Amino acid sequence: MSLEQLKLSKPLVSAMSALGCLSPKEVQLKTMSRILGGQDVIAIGPEGSGKTTTYVLATLMRLKTGGGDAPRALILVPTKEKVLEVLAYFEKLNRNDTFRIVGIHADTPIDEQVEHLTDGVDIVVAIPSRARAIYLKLGLNTNKIQMMILDDASDLVKQGLQLPVNELARSIQKCQHLVFTEVMHEKLAYMIEDFMVMPATIEVDELLEAEVETYPQMVYHVPNFRTKLNLLNLLLKDTEVFDKVIVFVNTRLTAQTLSKDLFDGKAEDVFVYKPLFFDEAGFESLDAFKVNDKARVLIVANENFEEATLSGIPFVFHFELPEDRIRYINRVIKIEEVDLVSLNFITDLELPELRKIEQALGQRIEEAELPEDLLIEDYSKTTKKKSKHAKELERAKAEEEAFKNAAFQPKKDSNAKTTNYSSGEKAKMNKAKKHG
Repeated sequence: MSLEQLKLSKPLVSAMSALGCLSPKEVQLKTMSRILGGQDVIAIGPEGSGKTTTYVLATLMRLKTGGGDAPRALILVPTKEKVLEVLAYFEKLNRNDTFRIVGIHADTPIDEQVEHLTDGVDIVVAIPSRARAIYLKLGLNTNKIQMMILDDASDLVKQGLQLPVNELARSIQKCQHLVFTEVMHEKLAYMIEDFMVMPATIEVDELLEAEVETYPQMVYHVPNFRTKLNLLNLLLKDTEVFDKVIVFVNTRLTAQTLSKDLFDGKAEDVFVYKPLFFDEAGFESLDAFKVNDKARVLIVANENFEEATLSGIPFVFHFELPEDRIRYINRVIKIEEVDLVSLNFITDLELPELRKIEQALGQRIEEAELPEDLLIEDYSKTTKKKSKHAKELERAKAEEEAFKNAAFQPKKDSNAKTTNYSSGEKAKMNKAKKHG
């Protein structure tokens, strides 16, 4: 397959070839014609599948030339590092000197950024919170935007940037919306549902070839922390199956909290690895836990755990996925013939990290069915969150309108001019008032 299949301009084909990209990625083949045709698109694919290159090429193709006074493409990303990465992609692929591309993040003074925007710009790459702040200062003109693009969209949700994203989307009268993400979940779907118009959802699944053998792994997908806790309590009630268990969390504080919440803190066989407080029940080494017959569950914080062999531990729970995915990968790579199963609890916000782990391992981790008697504590809370989110949007919209109209004082009802009268009619009305 050749790049010509993407129907790119010759300069873009040359730029891609110069970078060593001689054939299109799957995500590009499946989305480019739809994007160039103006359709809203949701593209889901793992890290490294070519999502960023796709929308950079599509943006340059759709806008054709630069030199505008107001932005025609707004690209929203979660971090400063991603802003700089996207700008670098444009620099590599853009051979049209007329395009003006501006990056907006929190490390540059806002007045300086407003000045860059008002000097004329074609494409803005920004963190949503800073873009919103500049918009409210009337420094970001959204009237001419033709394309609004969200990259790493699941990370935008994870960082709580739904409000500025929705405000910016609402400020644009009509445009094409493109969403690029590693995973799709309920919170992300809720963020984009108000502005996406009949989007095409394209998913690609480019796993690396499996090069390692791993211990068995299972994933339990749950809505929140409390449901994770309910699930762990439920599973660990089976003392015959789960007779020796390690539960990994990310911080020592979470380890202490979990030890108090498990079985309401009344279990005598639950311990913490290197506890925060000297009077807490715990173990200073993994080996000491292994040989103690009265100890069944050890809660371990990744932040203070020196990796050691897990042989002799038949079940490992990852209550939280490690922030460093290499930790997880090293634990599940099979190095000896022992019985070990990794059971992983994840929420929507941890799905991207799970996908990265699967990509590195070259295999999908099987999803386990949730027990029928599991108490799931998400429905009422989700409803409340949605209601709160809607109220925040309404309040933000009211603030925005008030900000824009601050210079205009409404007329009193008595002074409001609602009808045009001739001078003769006015005279008659005044006469009637005097003699009334």
